[in-house]
Amino acid sequence: MTSMLDDLKLIHEKDVSDTLGIAERQWQQLNEVFDIGDIPSDFQNIVYSGMGGSALAALISLSWPGYHIPFQVVRGYDIPAYVSEKTLFIACSYSGNTEETINALDEASKKQAKIVVIGSGGKLEEIARSNNYPFVKIPKAEQPRYAVLYNLKALADILVKTGQLDAQKISGELKQAAEFLEGMSKRWQATVPTADNLAKQIALEAAGKSVVIYAGPLLAPAAYKWKIGFNENAKQIAWWNQYPEFNHNEFIGWSEQPPIKPYLVVDLRSNLEHPRIQKRFELSAKLLSGKRPEPVVINAEGSNILEQLLFASTLGDFTSLYSGILAGLNPAPVDLVEKFKKELADNAG
Repeated sequence: MTSMLDDLKLIHEKDVSDTLGIAERQWQQLNEVFDIGDIPSDFQNIVYSGMGGSALAALISLSWPGYHIPFQVVRGYDIPAYVSEKTLFIACSYSGNTEETINALDEASKKQAKIVVIGSGGKLEEIARSNNYPFVKIPKAEQPRYAVLYNLKALADILVKTGQLDAQKISGELKQAAEFLEGMSKRWQATVPTADNLAKQIALEAAGKSVVIYAGPLLAPAAYKWKIGFNENAKQIAWWNQYPEFNHNEFIGWSEQPPIKPYLVVDLRSNLEHPRIQKRFELSAKLLSGKRPEPVVINAEGSNILEQLLFASTLGDFTSLYSGILAGLNPAPVDLVEKFKKELADNAG
């Protein structure tokens, strides 16, 4: 099997920001050492505020490493009513200028929450410095969505610093995961031909279609990352959902209308999911056979949930990047998003 995606000259012409190289080197982000500073450890719950890719690391953290106290991700302007001086409030914006996160941070400060800020600069850094909030600085990346593993490592380091996680255990798991991801990423790089490259194969199947990604609770963050990737790298509409919620509504939506379904369905499967989740995937595929496109089934590789999340997420990165290149696009820029943010700022208040 050969394709346009085996034309390295074409890839280099379109991928001018070397986003495929960025994807291949993502494993290195897990080895970053962050200066966390002093963070109080006397809190009873954690609220994490972020949007888009900046929220993704927090969603991943629900599957790995998980939490022993209440943890909530806020993606909007307002914060939960329960936020108080007993809350660790983490404000994360890669750019540092996300208005929803800045507003949420302002609300948290009024509630006297214990505040930590993650970002690469911008207004959030200014706020953190002027208020003596611990500021965890993320290295520069081509786009925020390419810095998710930096965010995840920063969040893990914060949790270790506050005593929520065991430093030695987390360090070992991250080191093993980085080595695993380094090996996996080589299978999807541009020099690997389509016949041996799953990411290129799926990108070809996705051409001209809307992509719908499904996962169970453990791999749900990876499904969300696929959606982000197709939206921003391929400039292609995509949706995601998770089991078991899928079977309570969206499942029946596939059964009749519209009769012609120009979609690519992707099932992200993990052998670590609850056995009933496994059964739901199987029965759904059986009962929807002939009513929706046959799903592309991806069985996540890896010996633990962190490795499987990284496998599934990074495969999605490569697939969406190839989809953008296949469409003749430069995957990196998100010009319309930047235009929207500018016009929104111009219409503030």
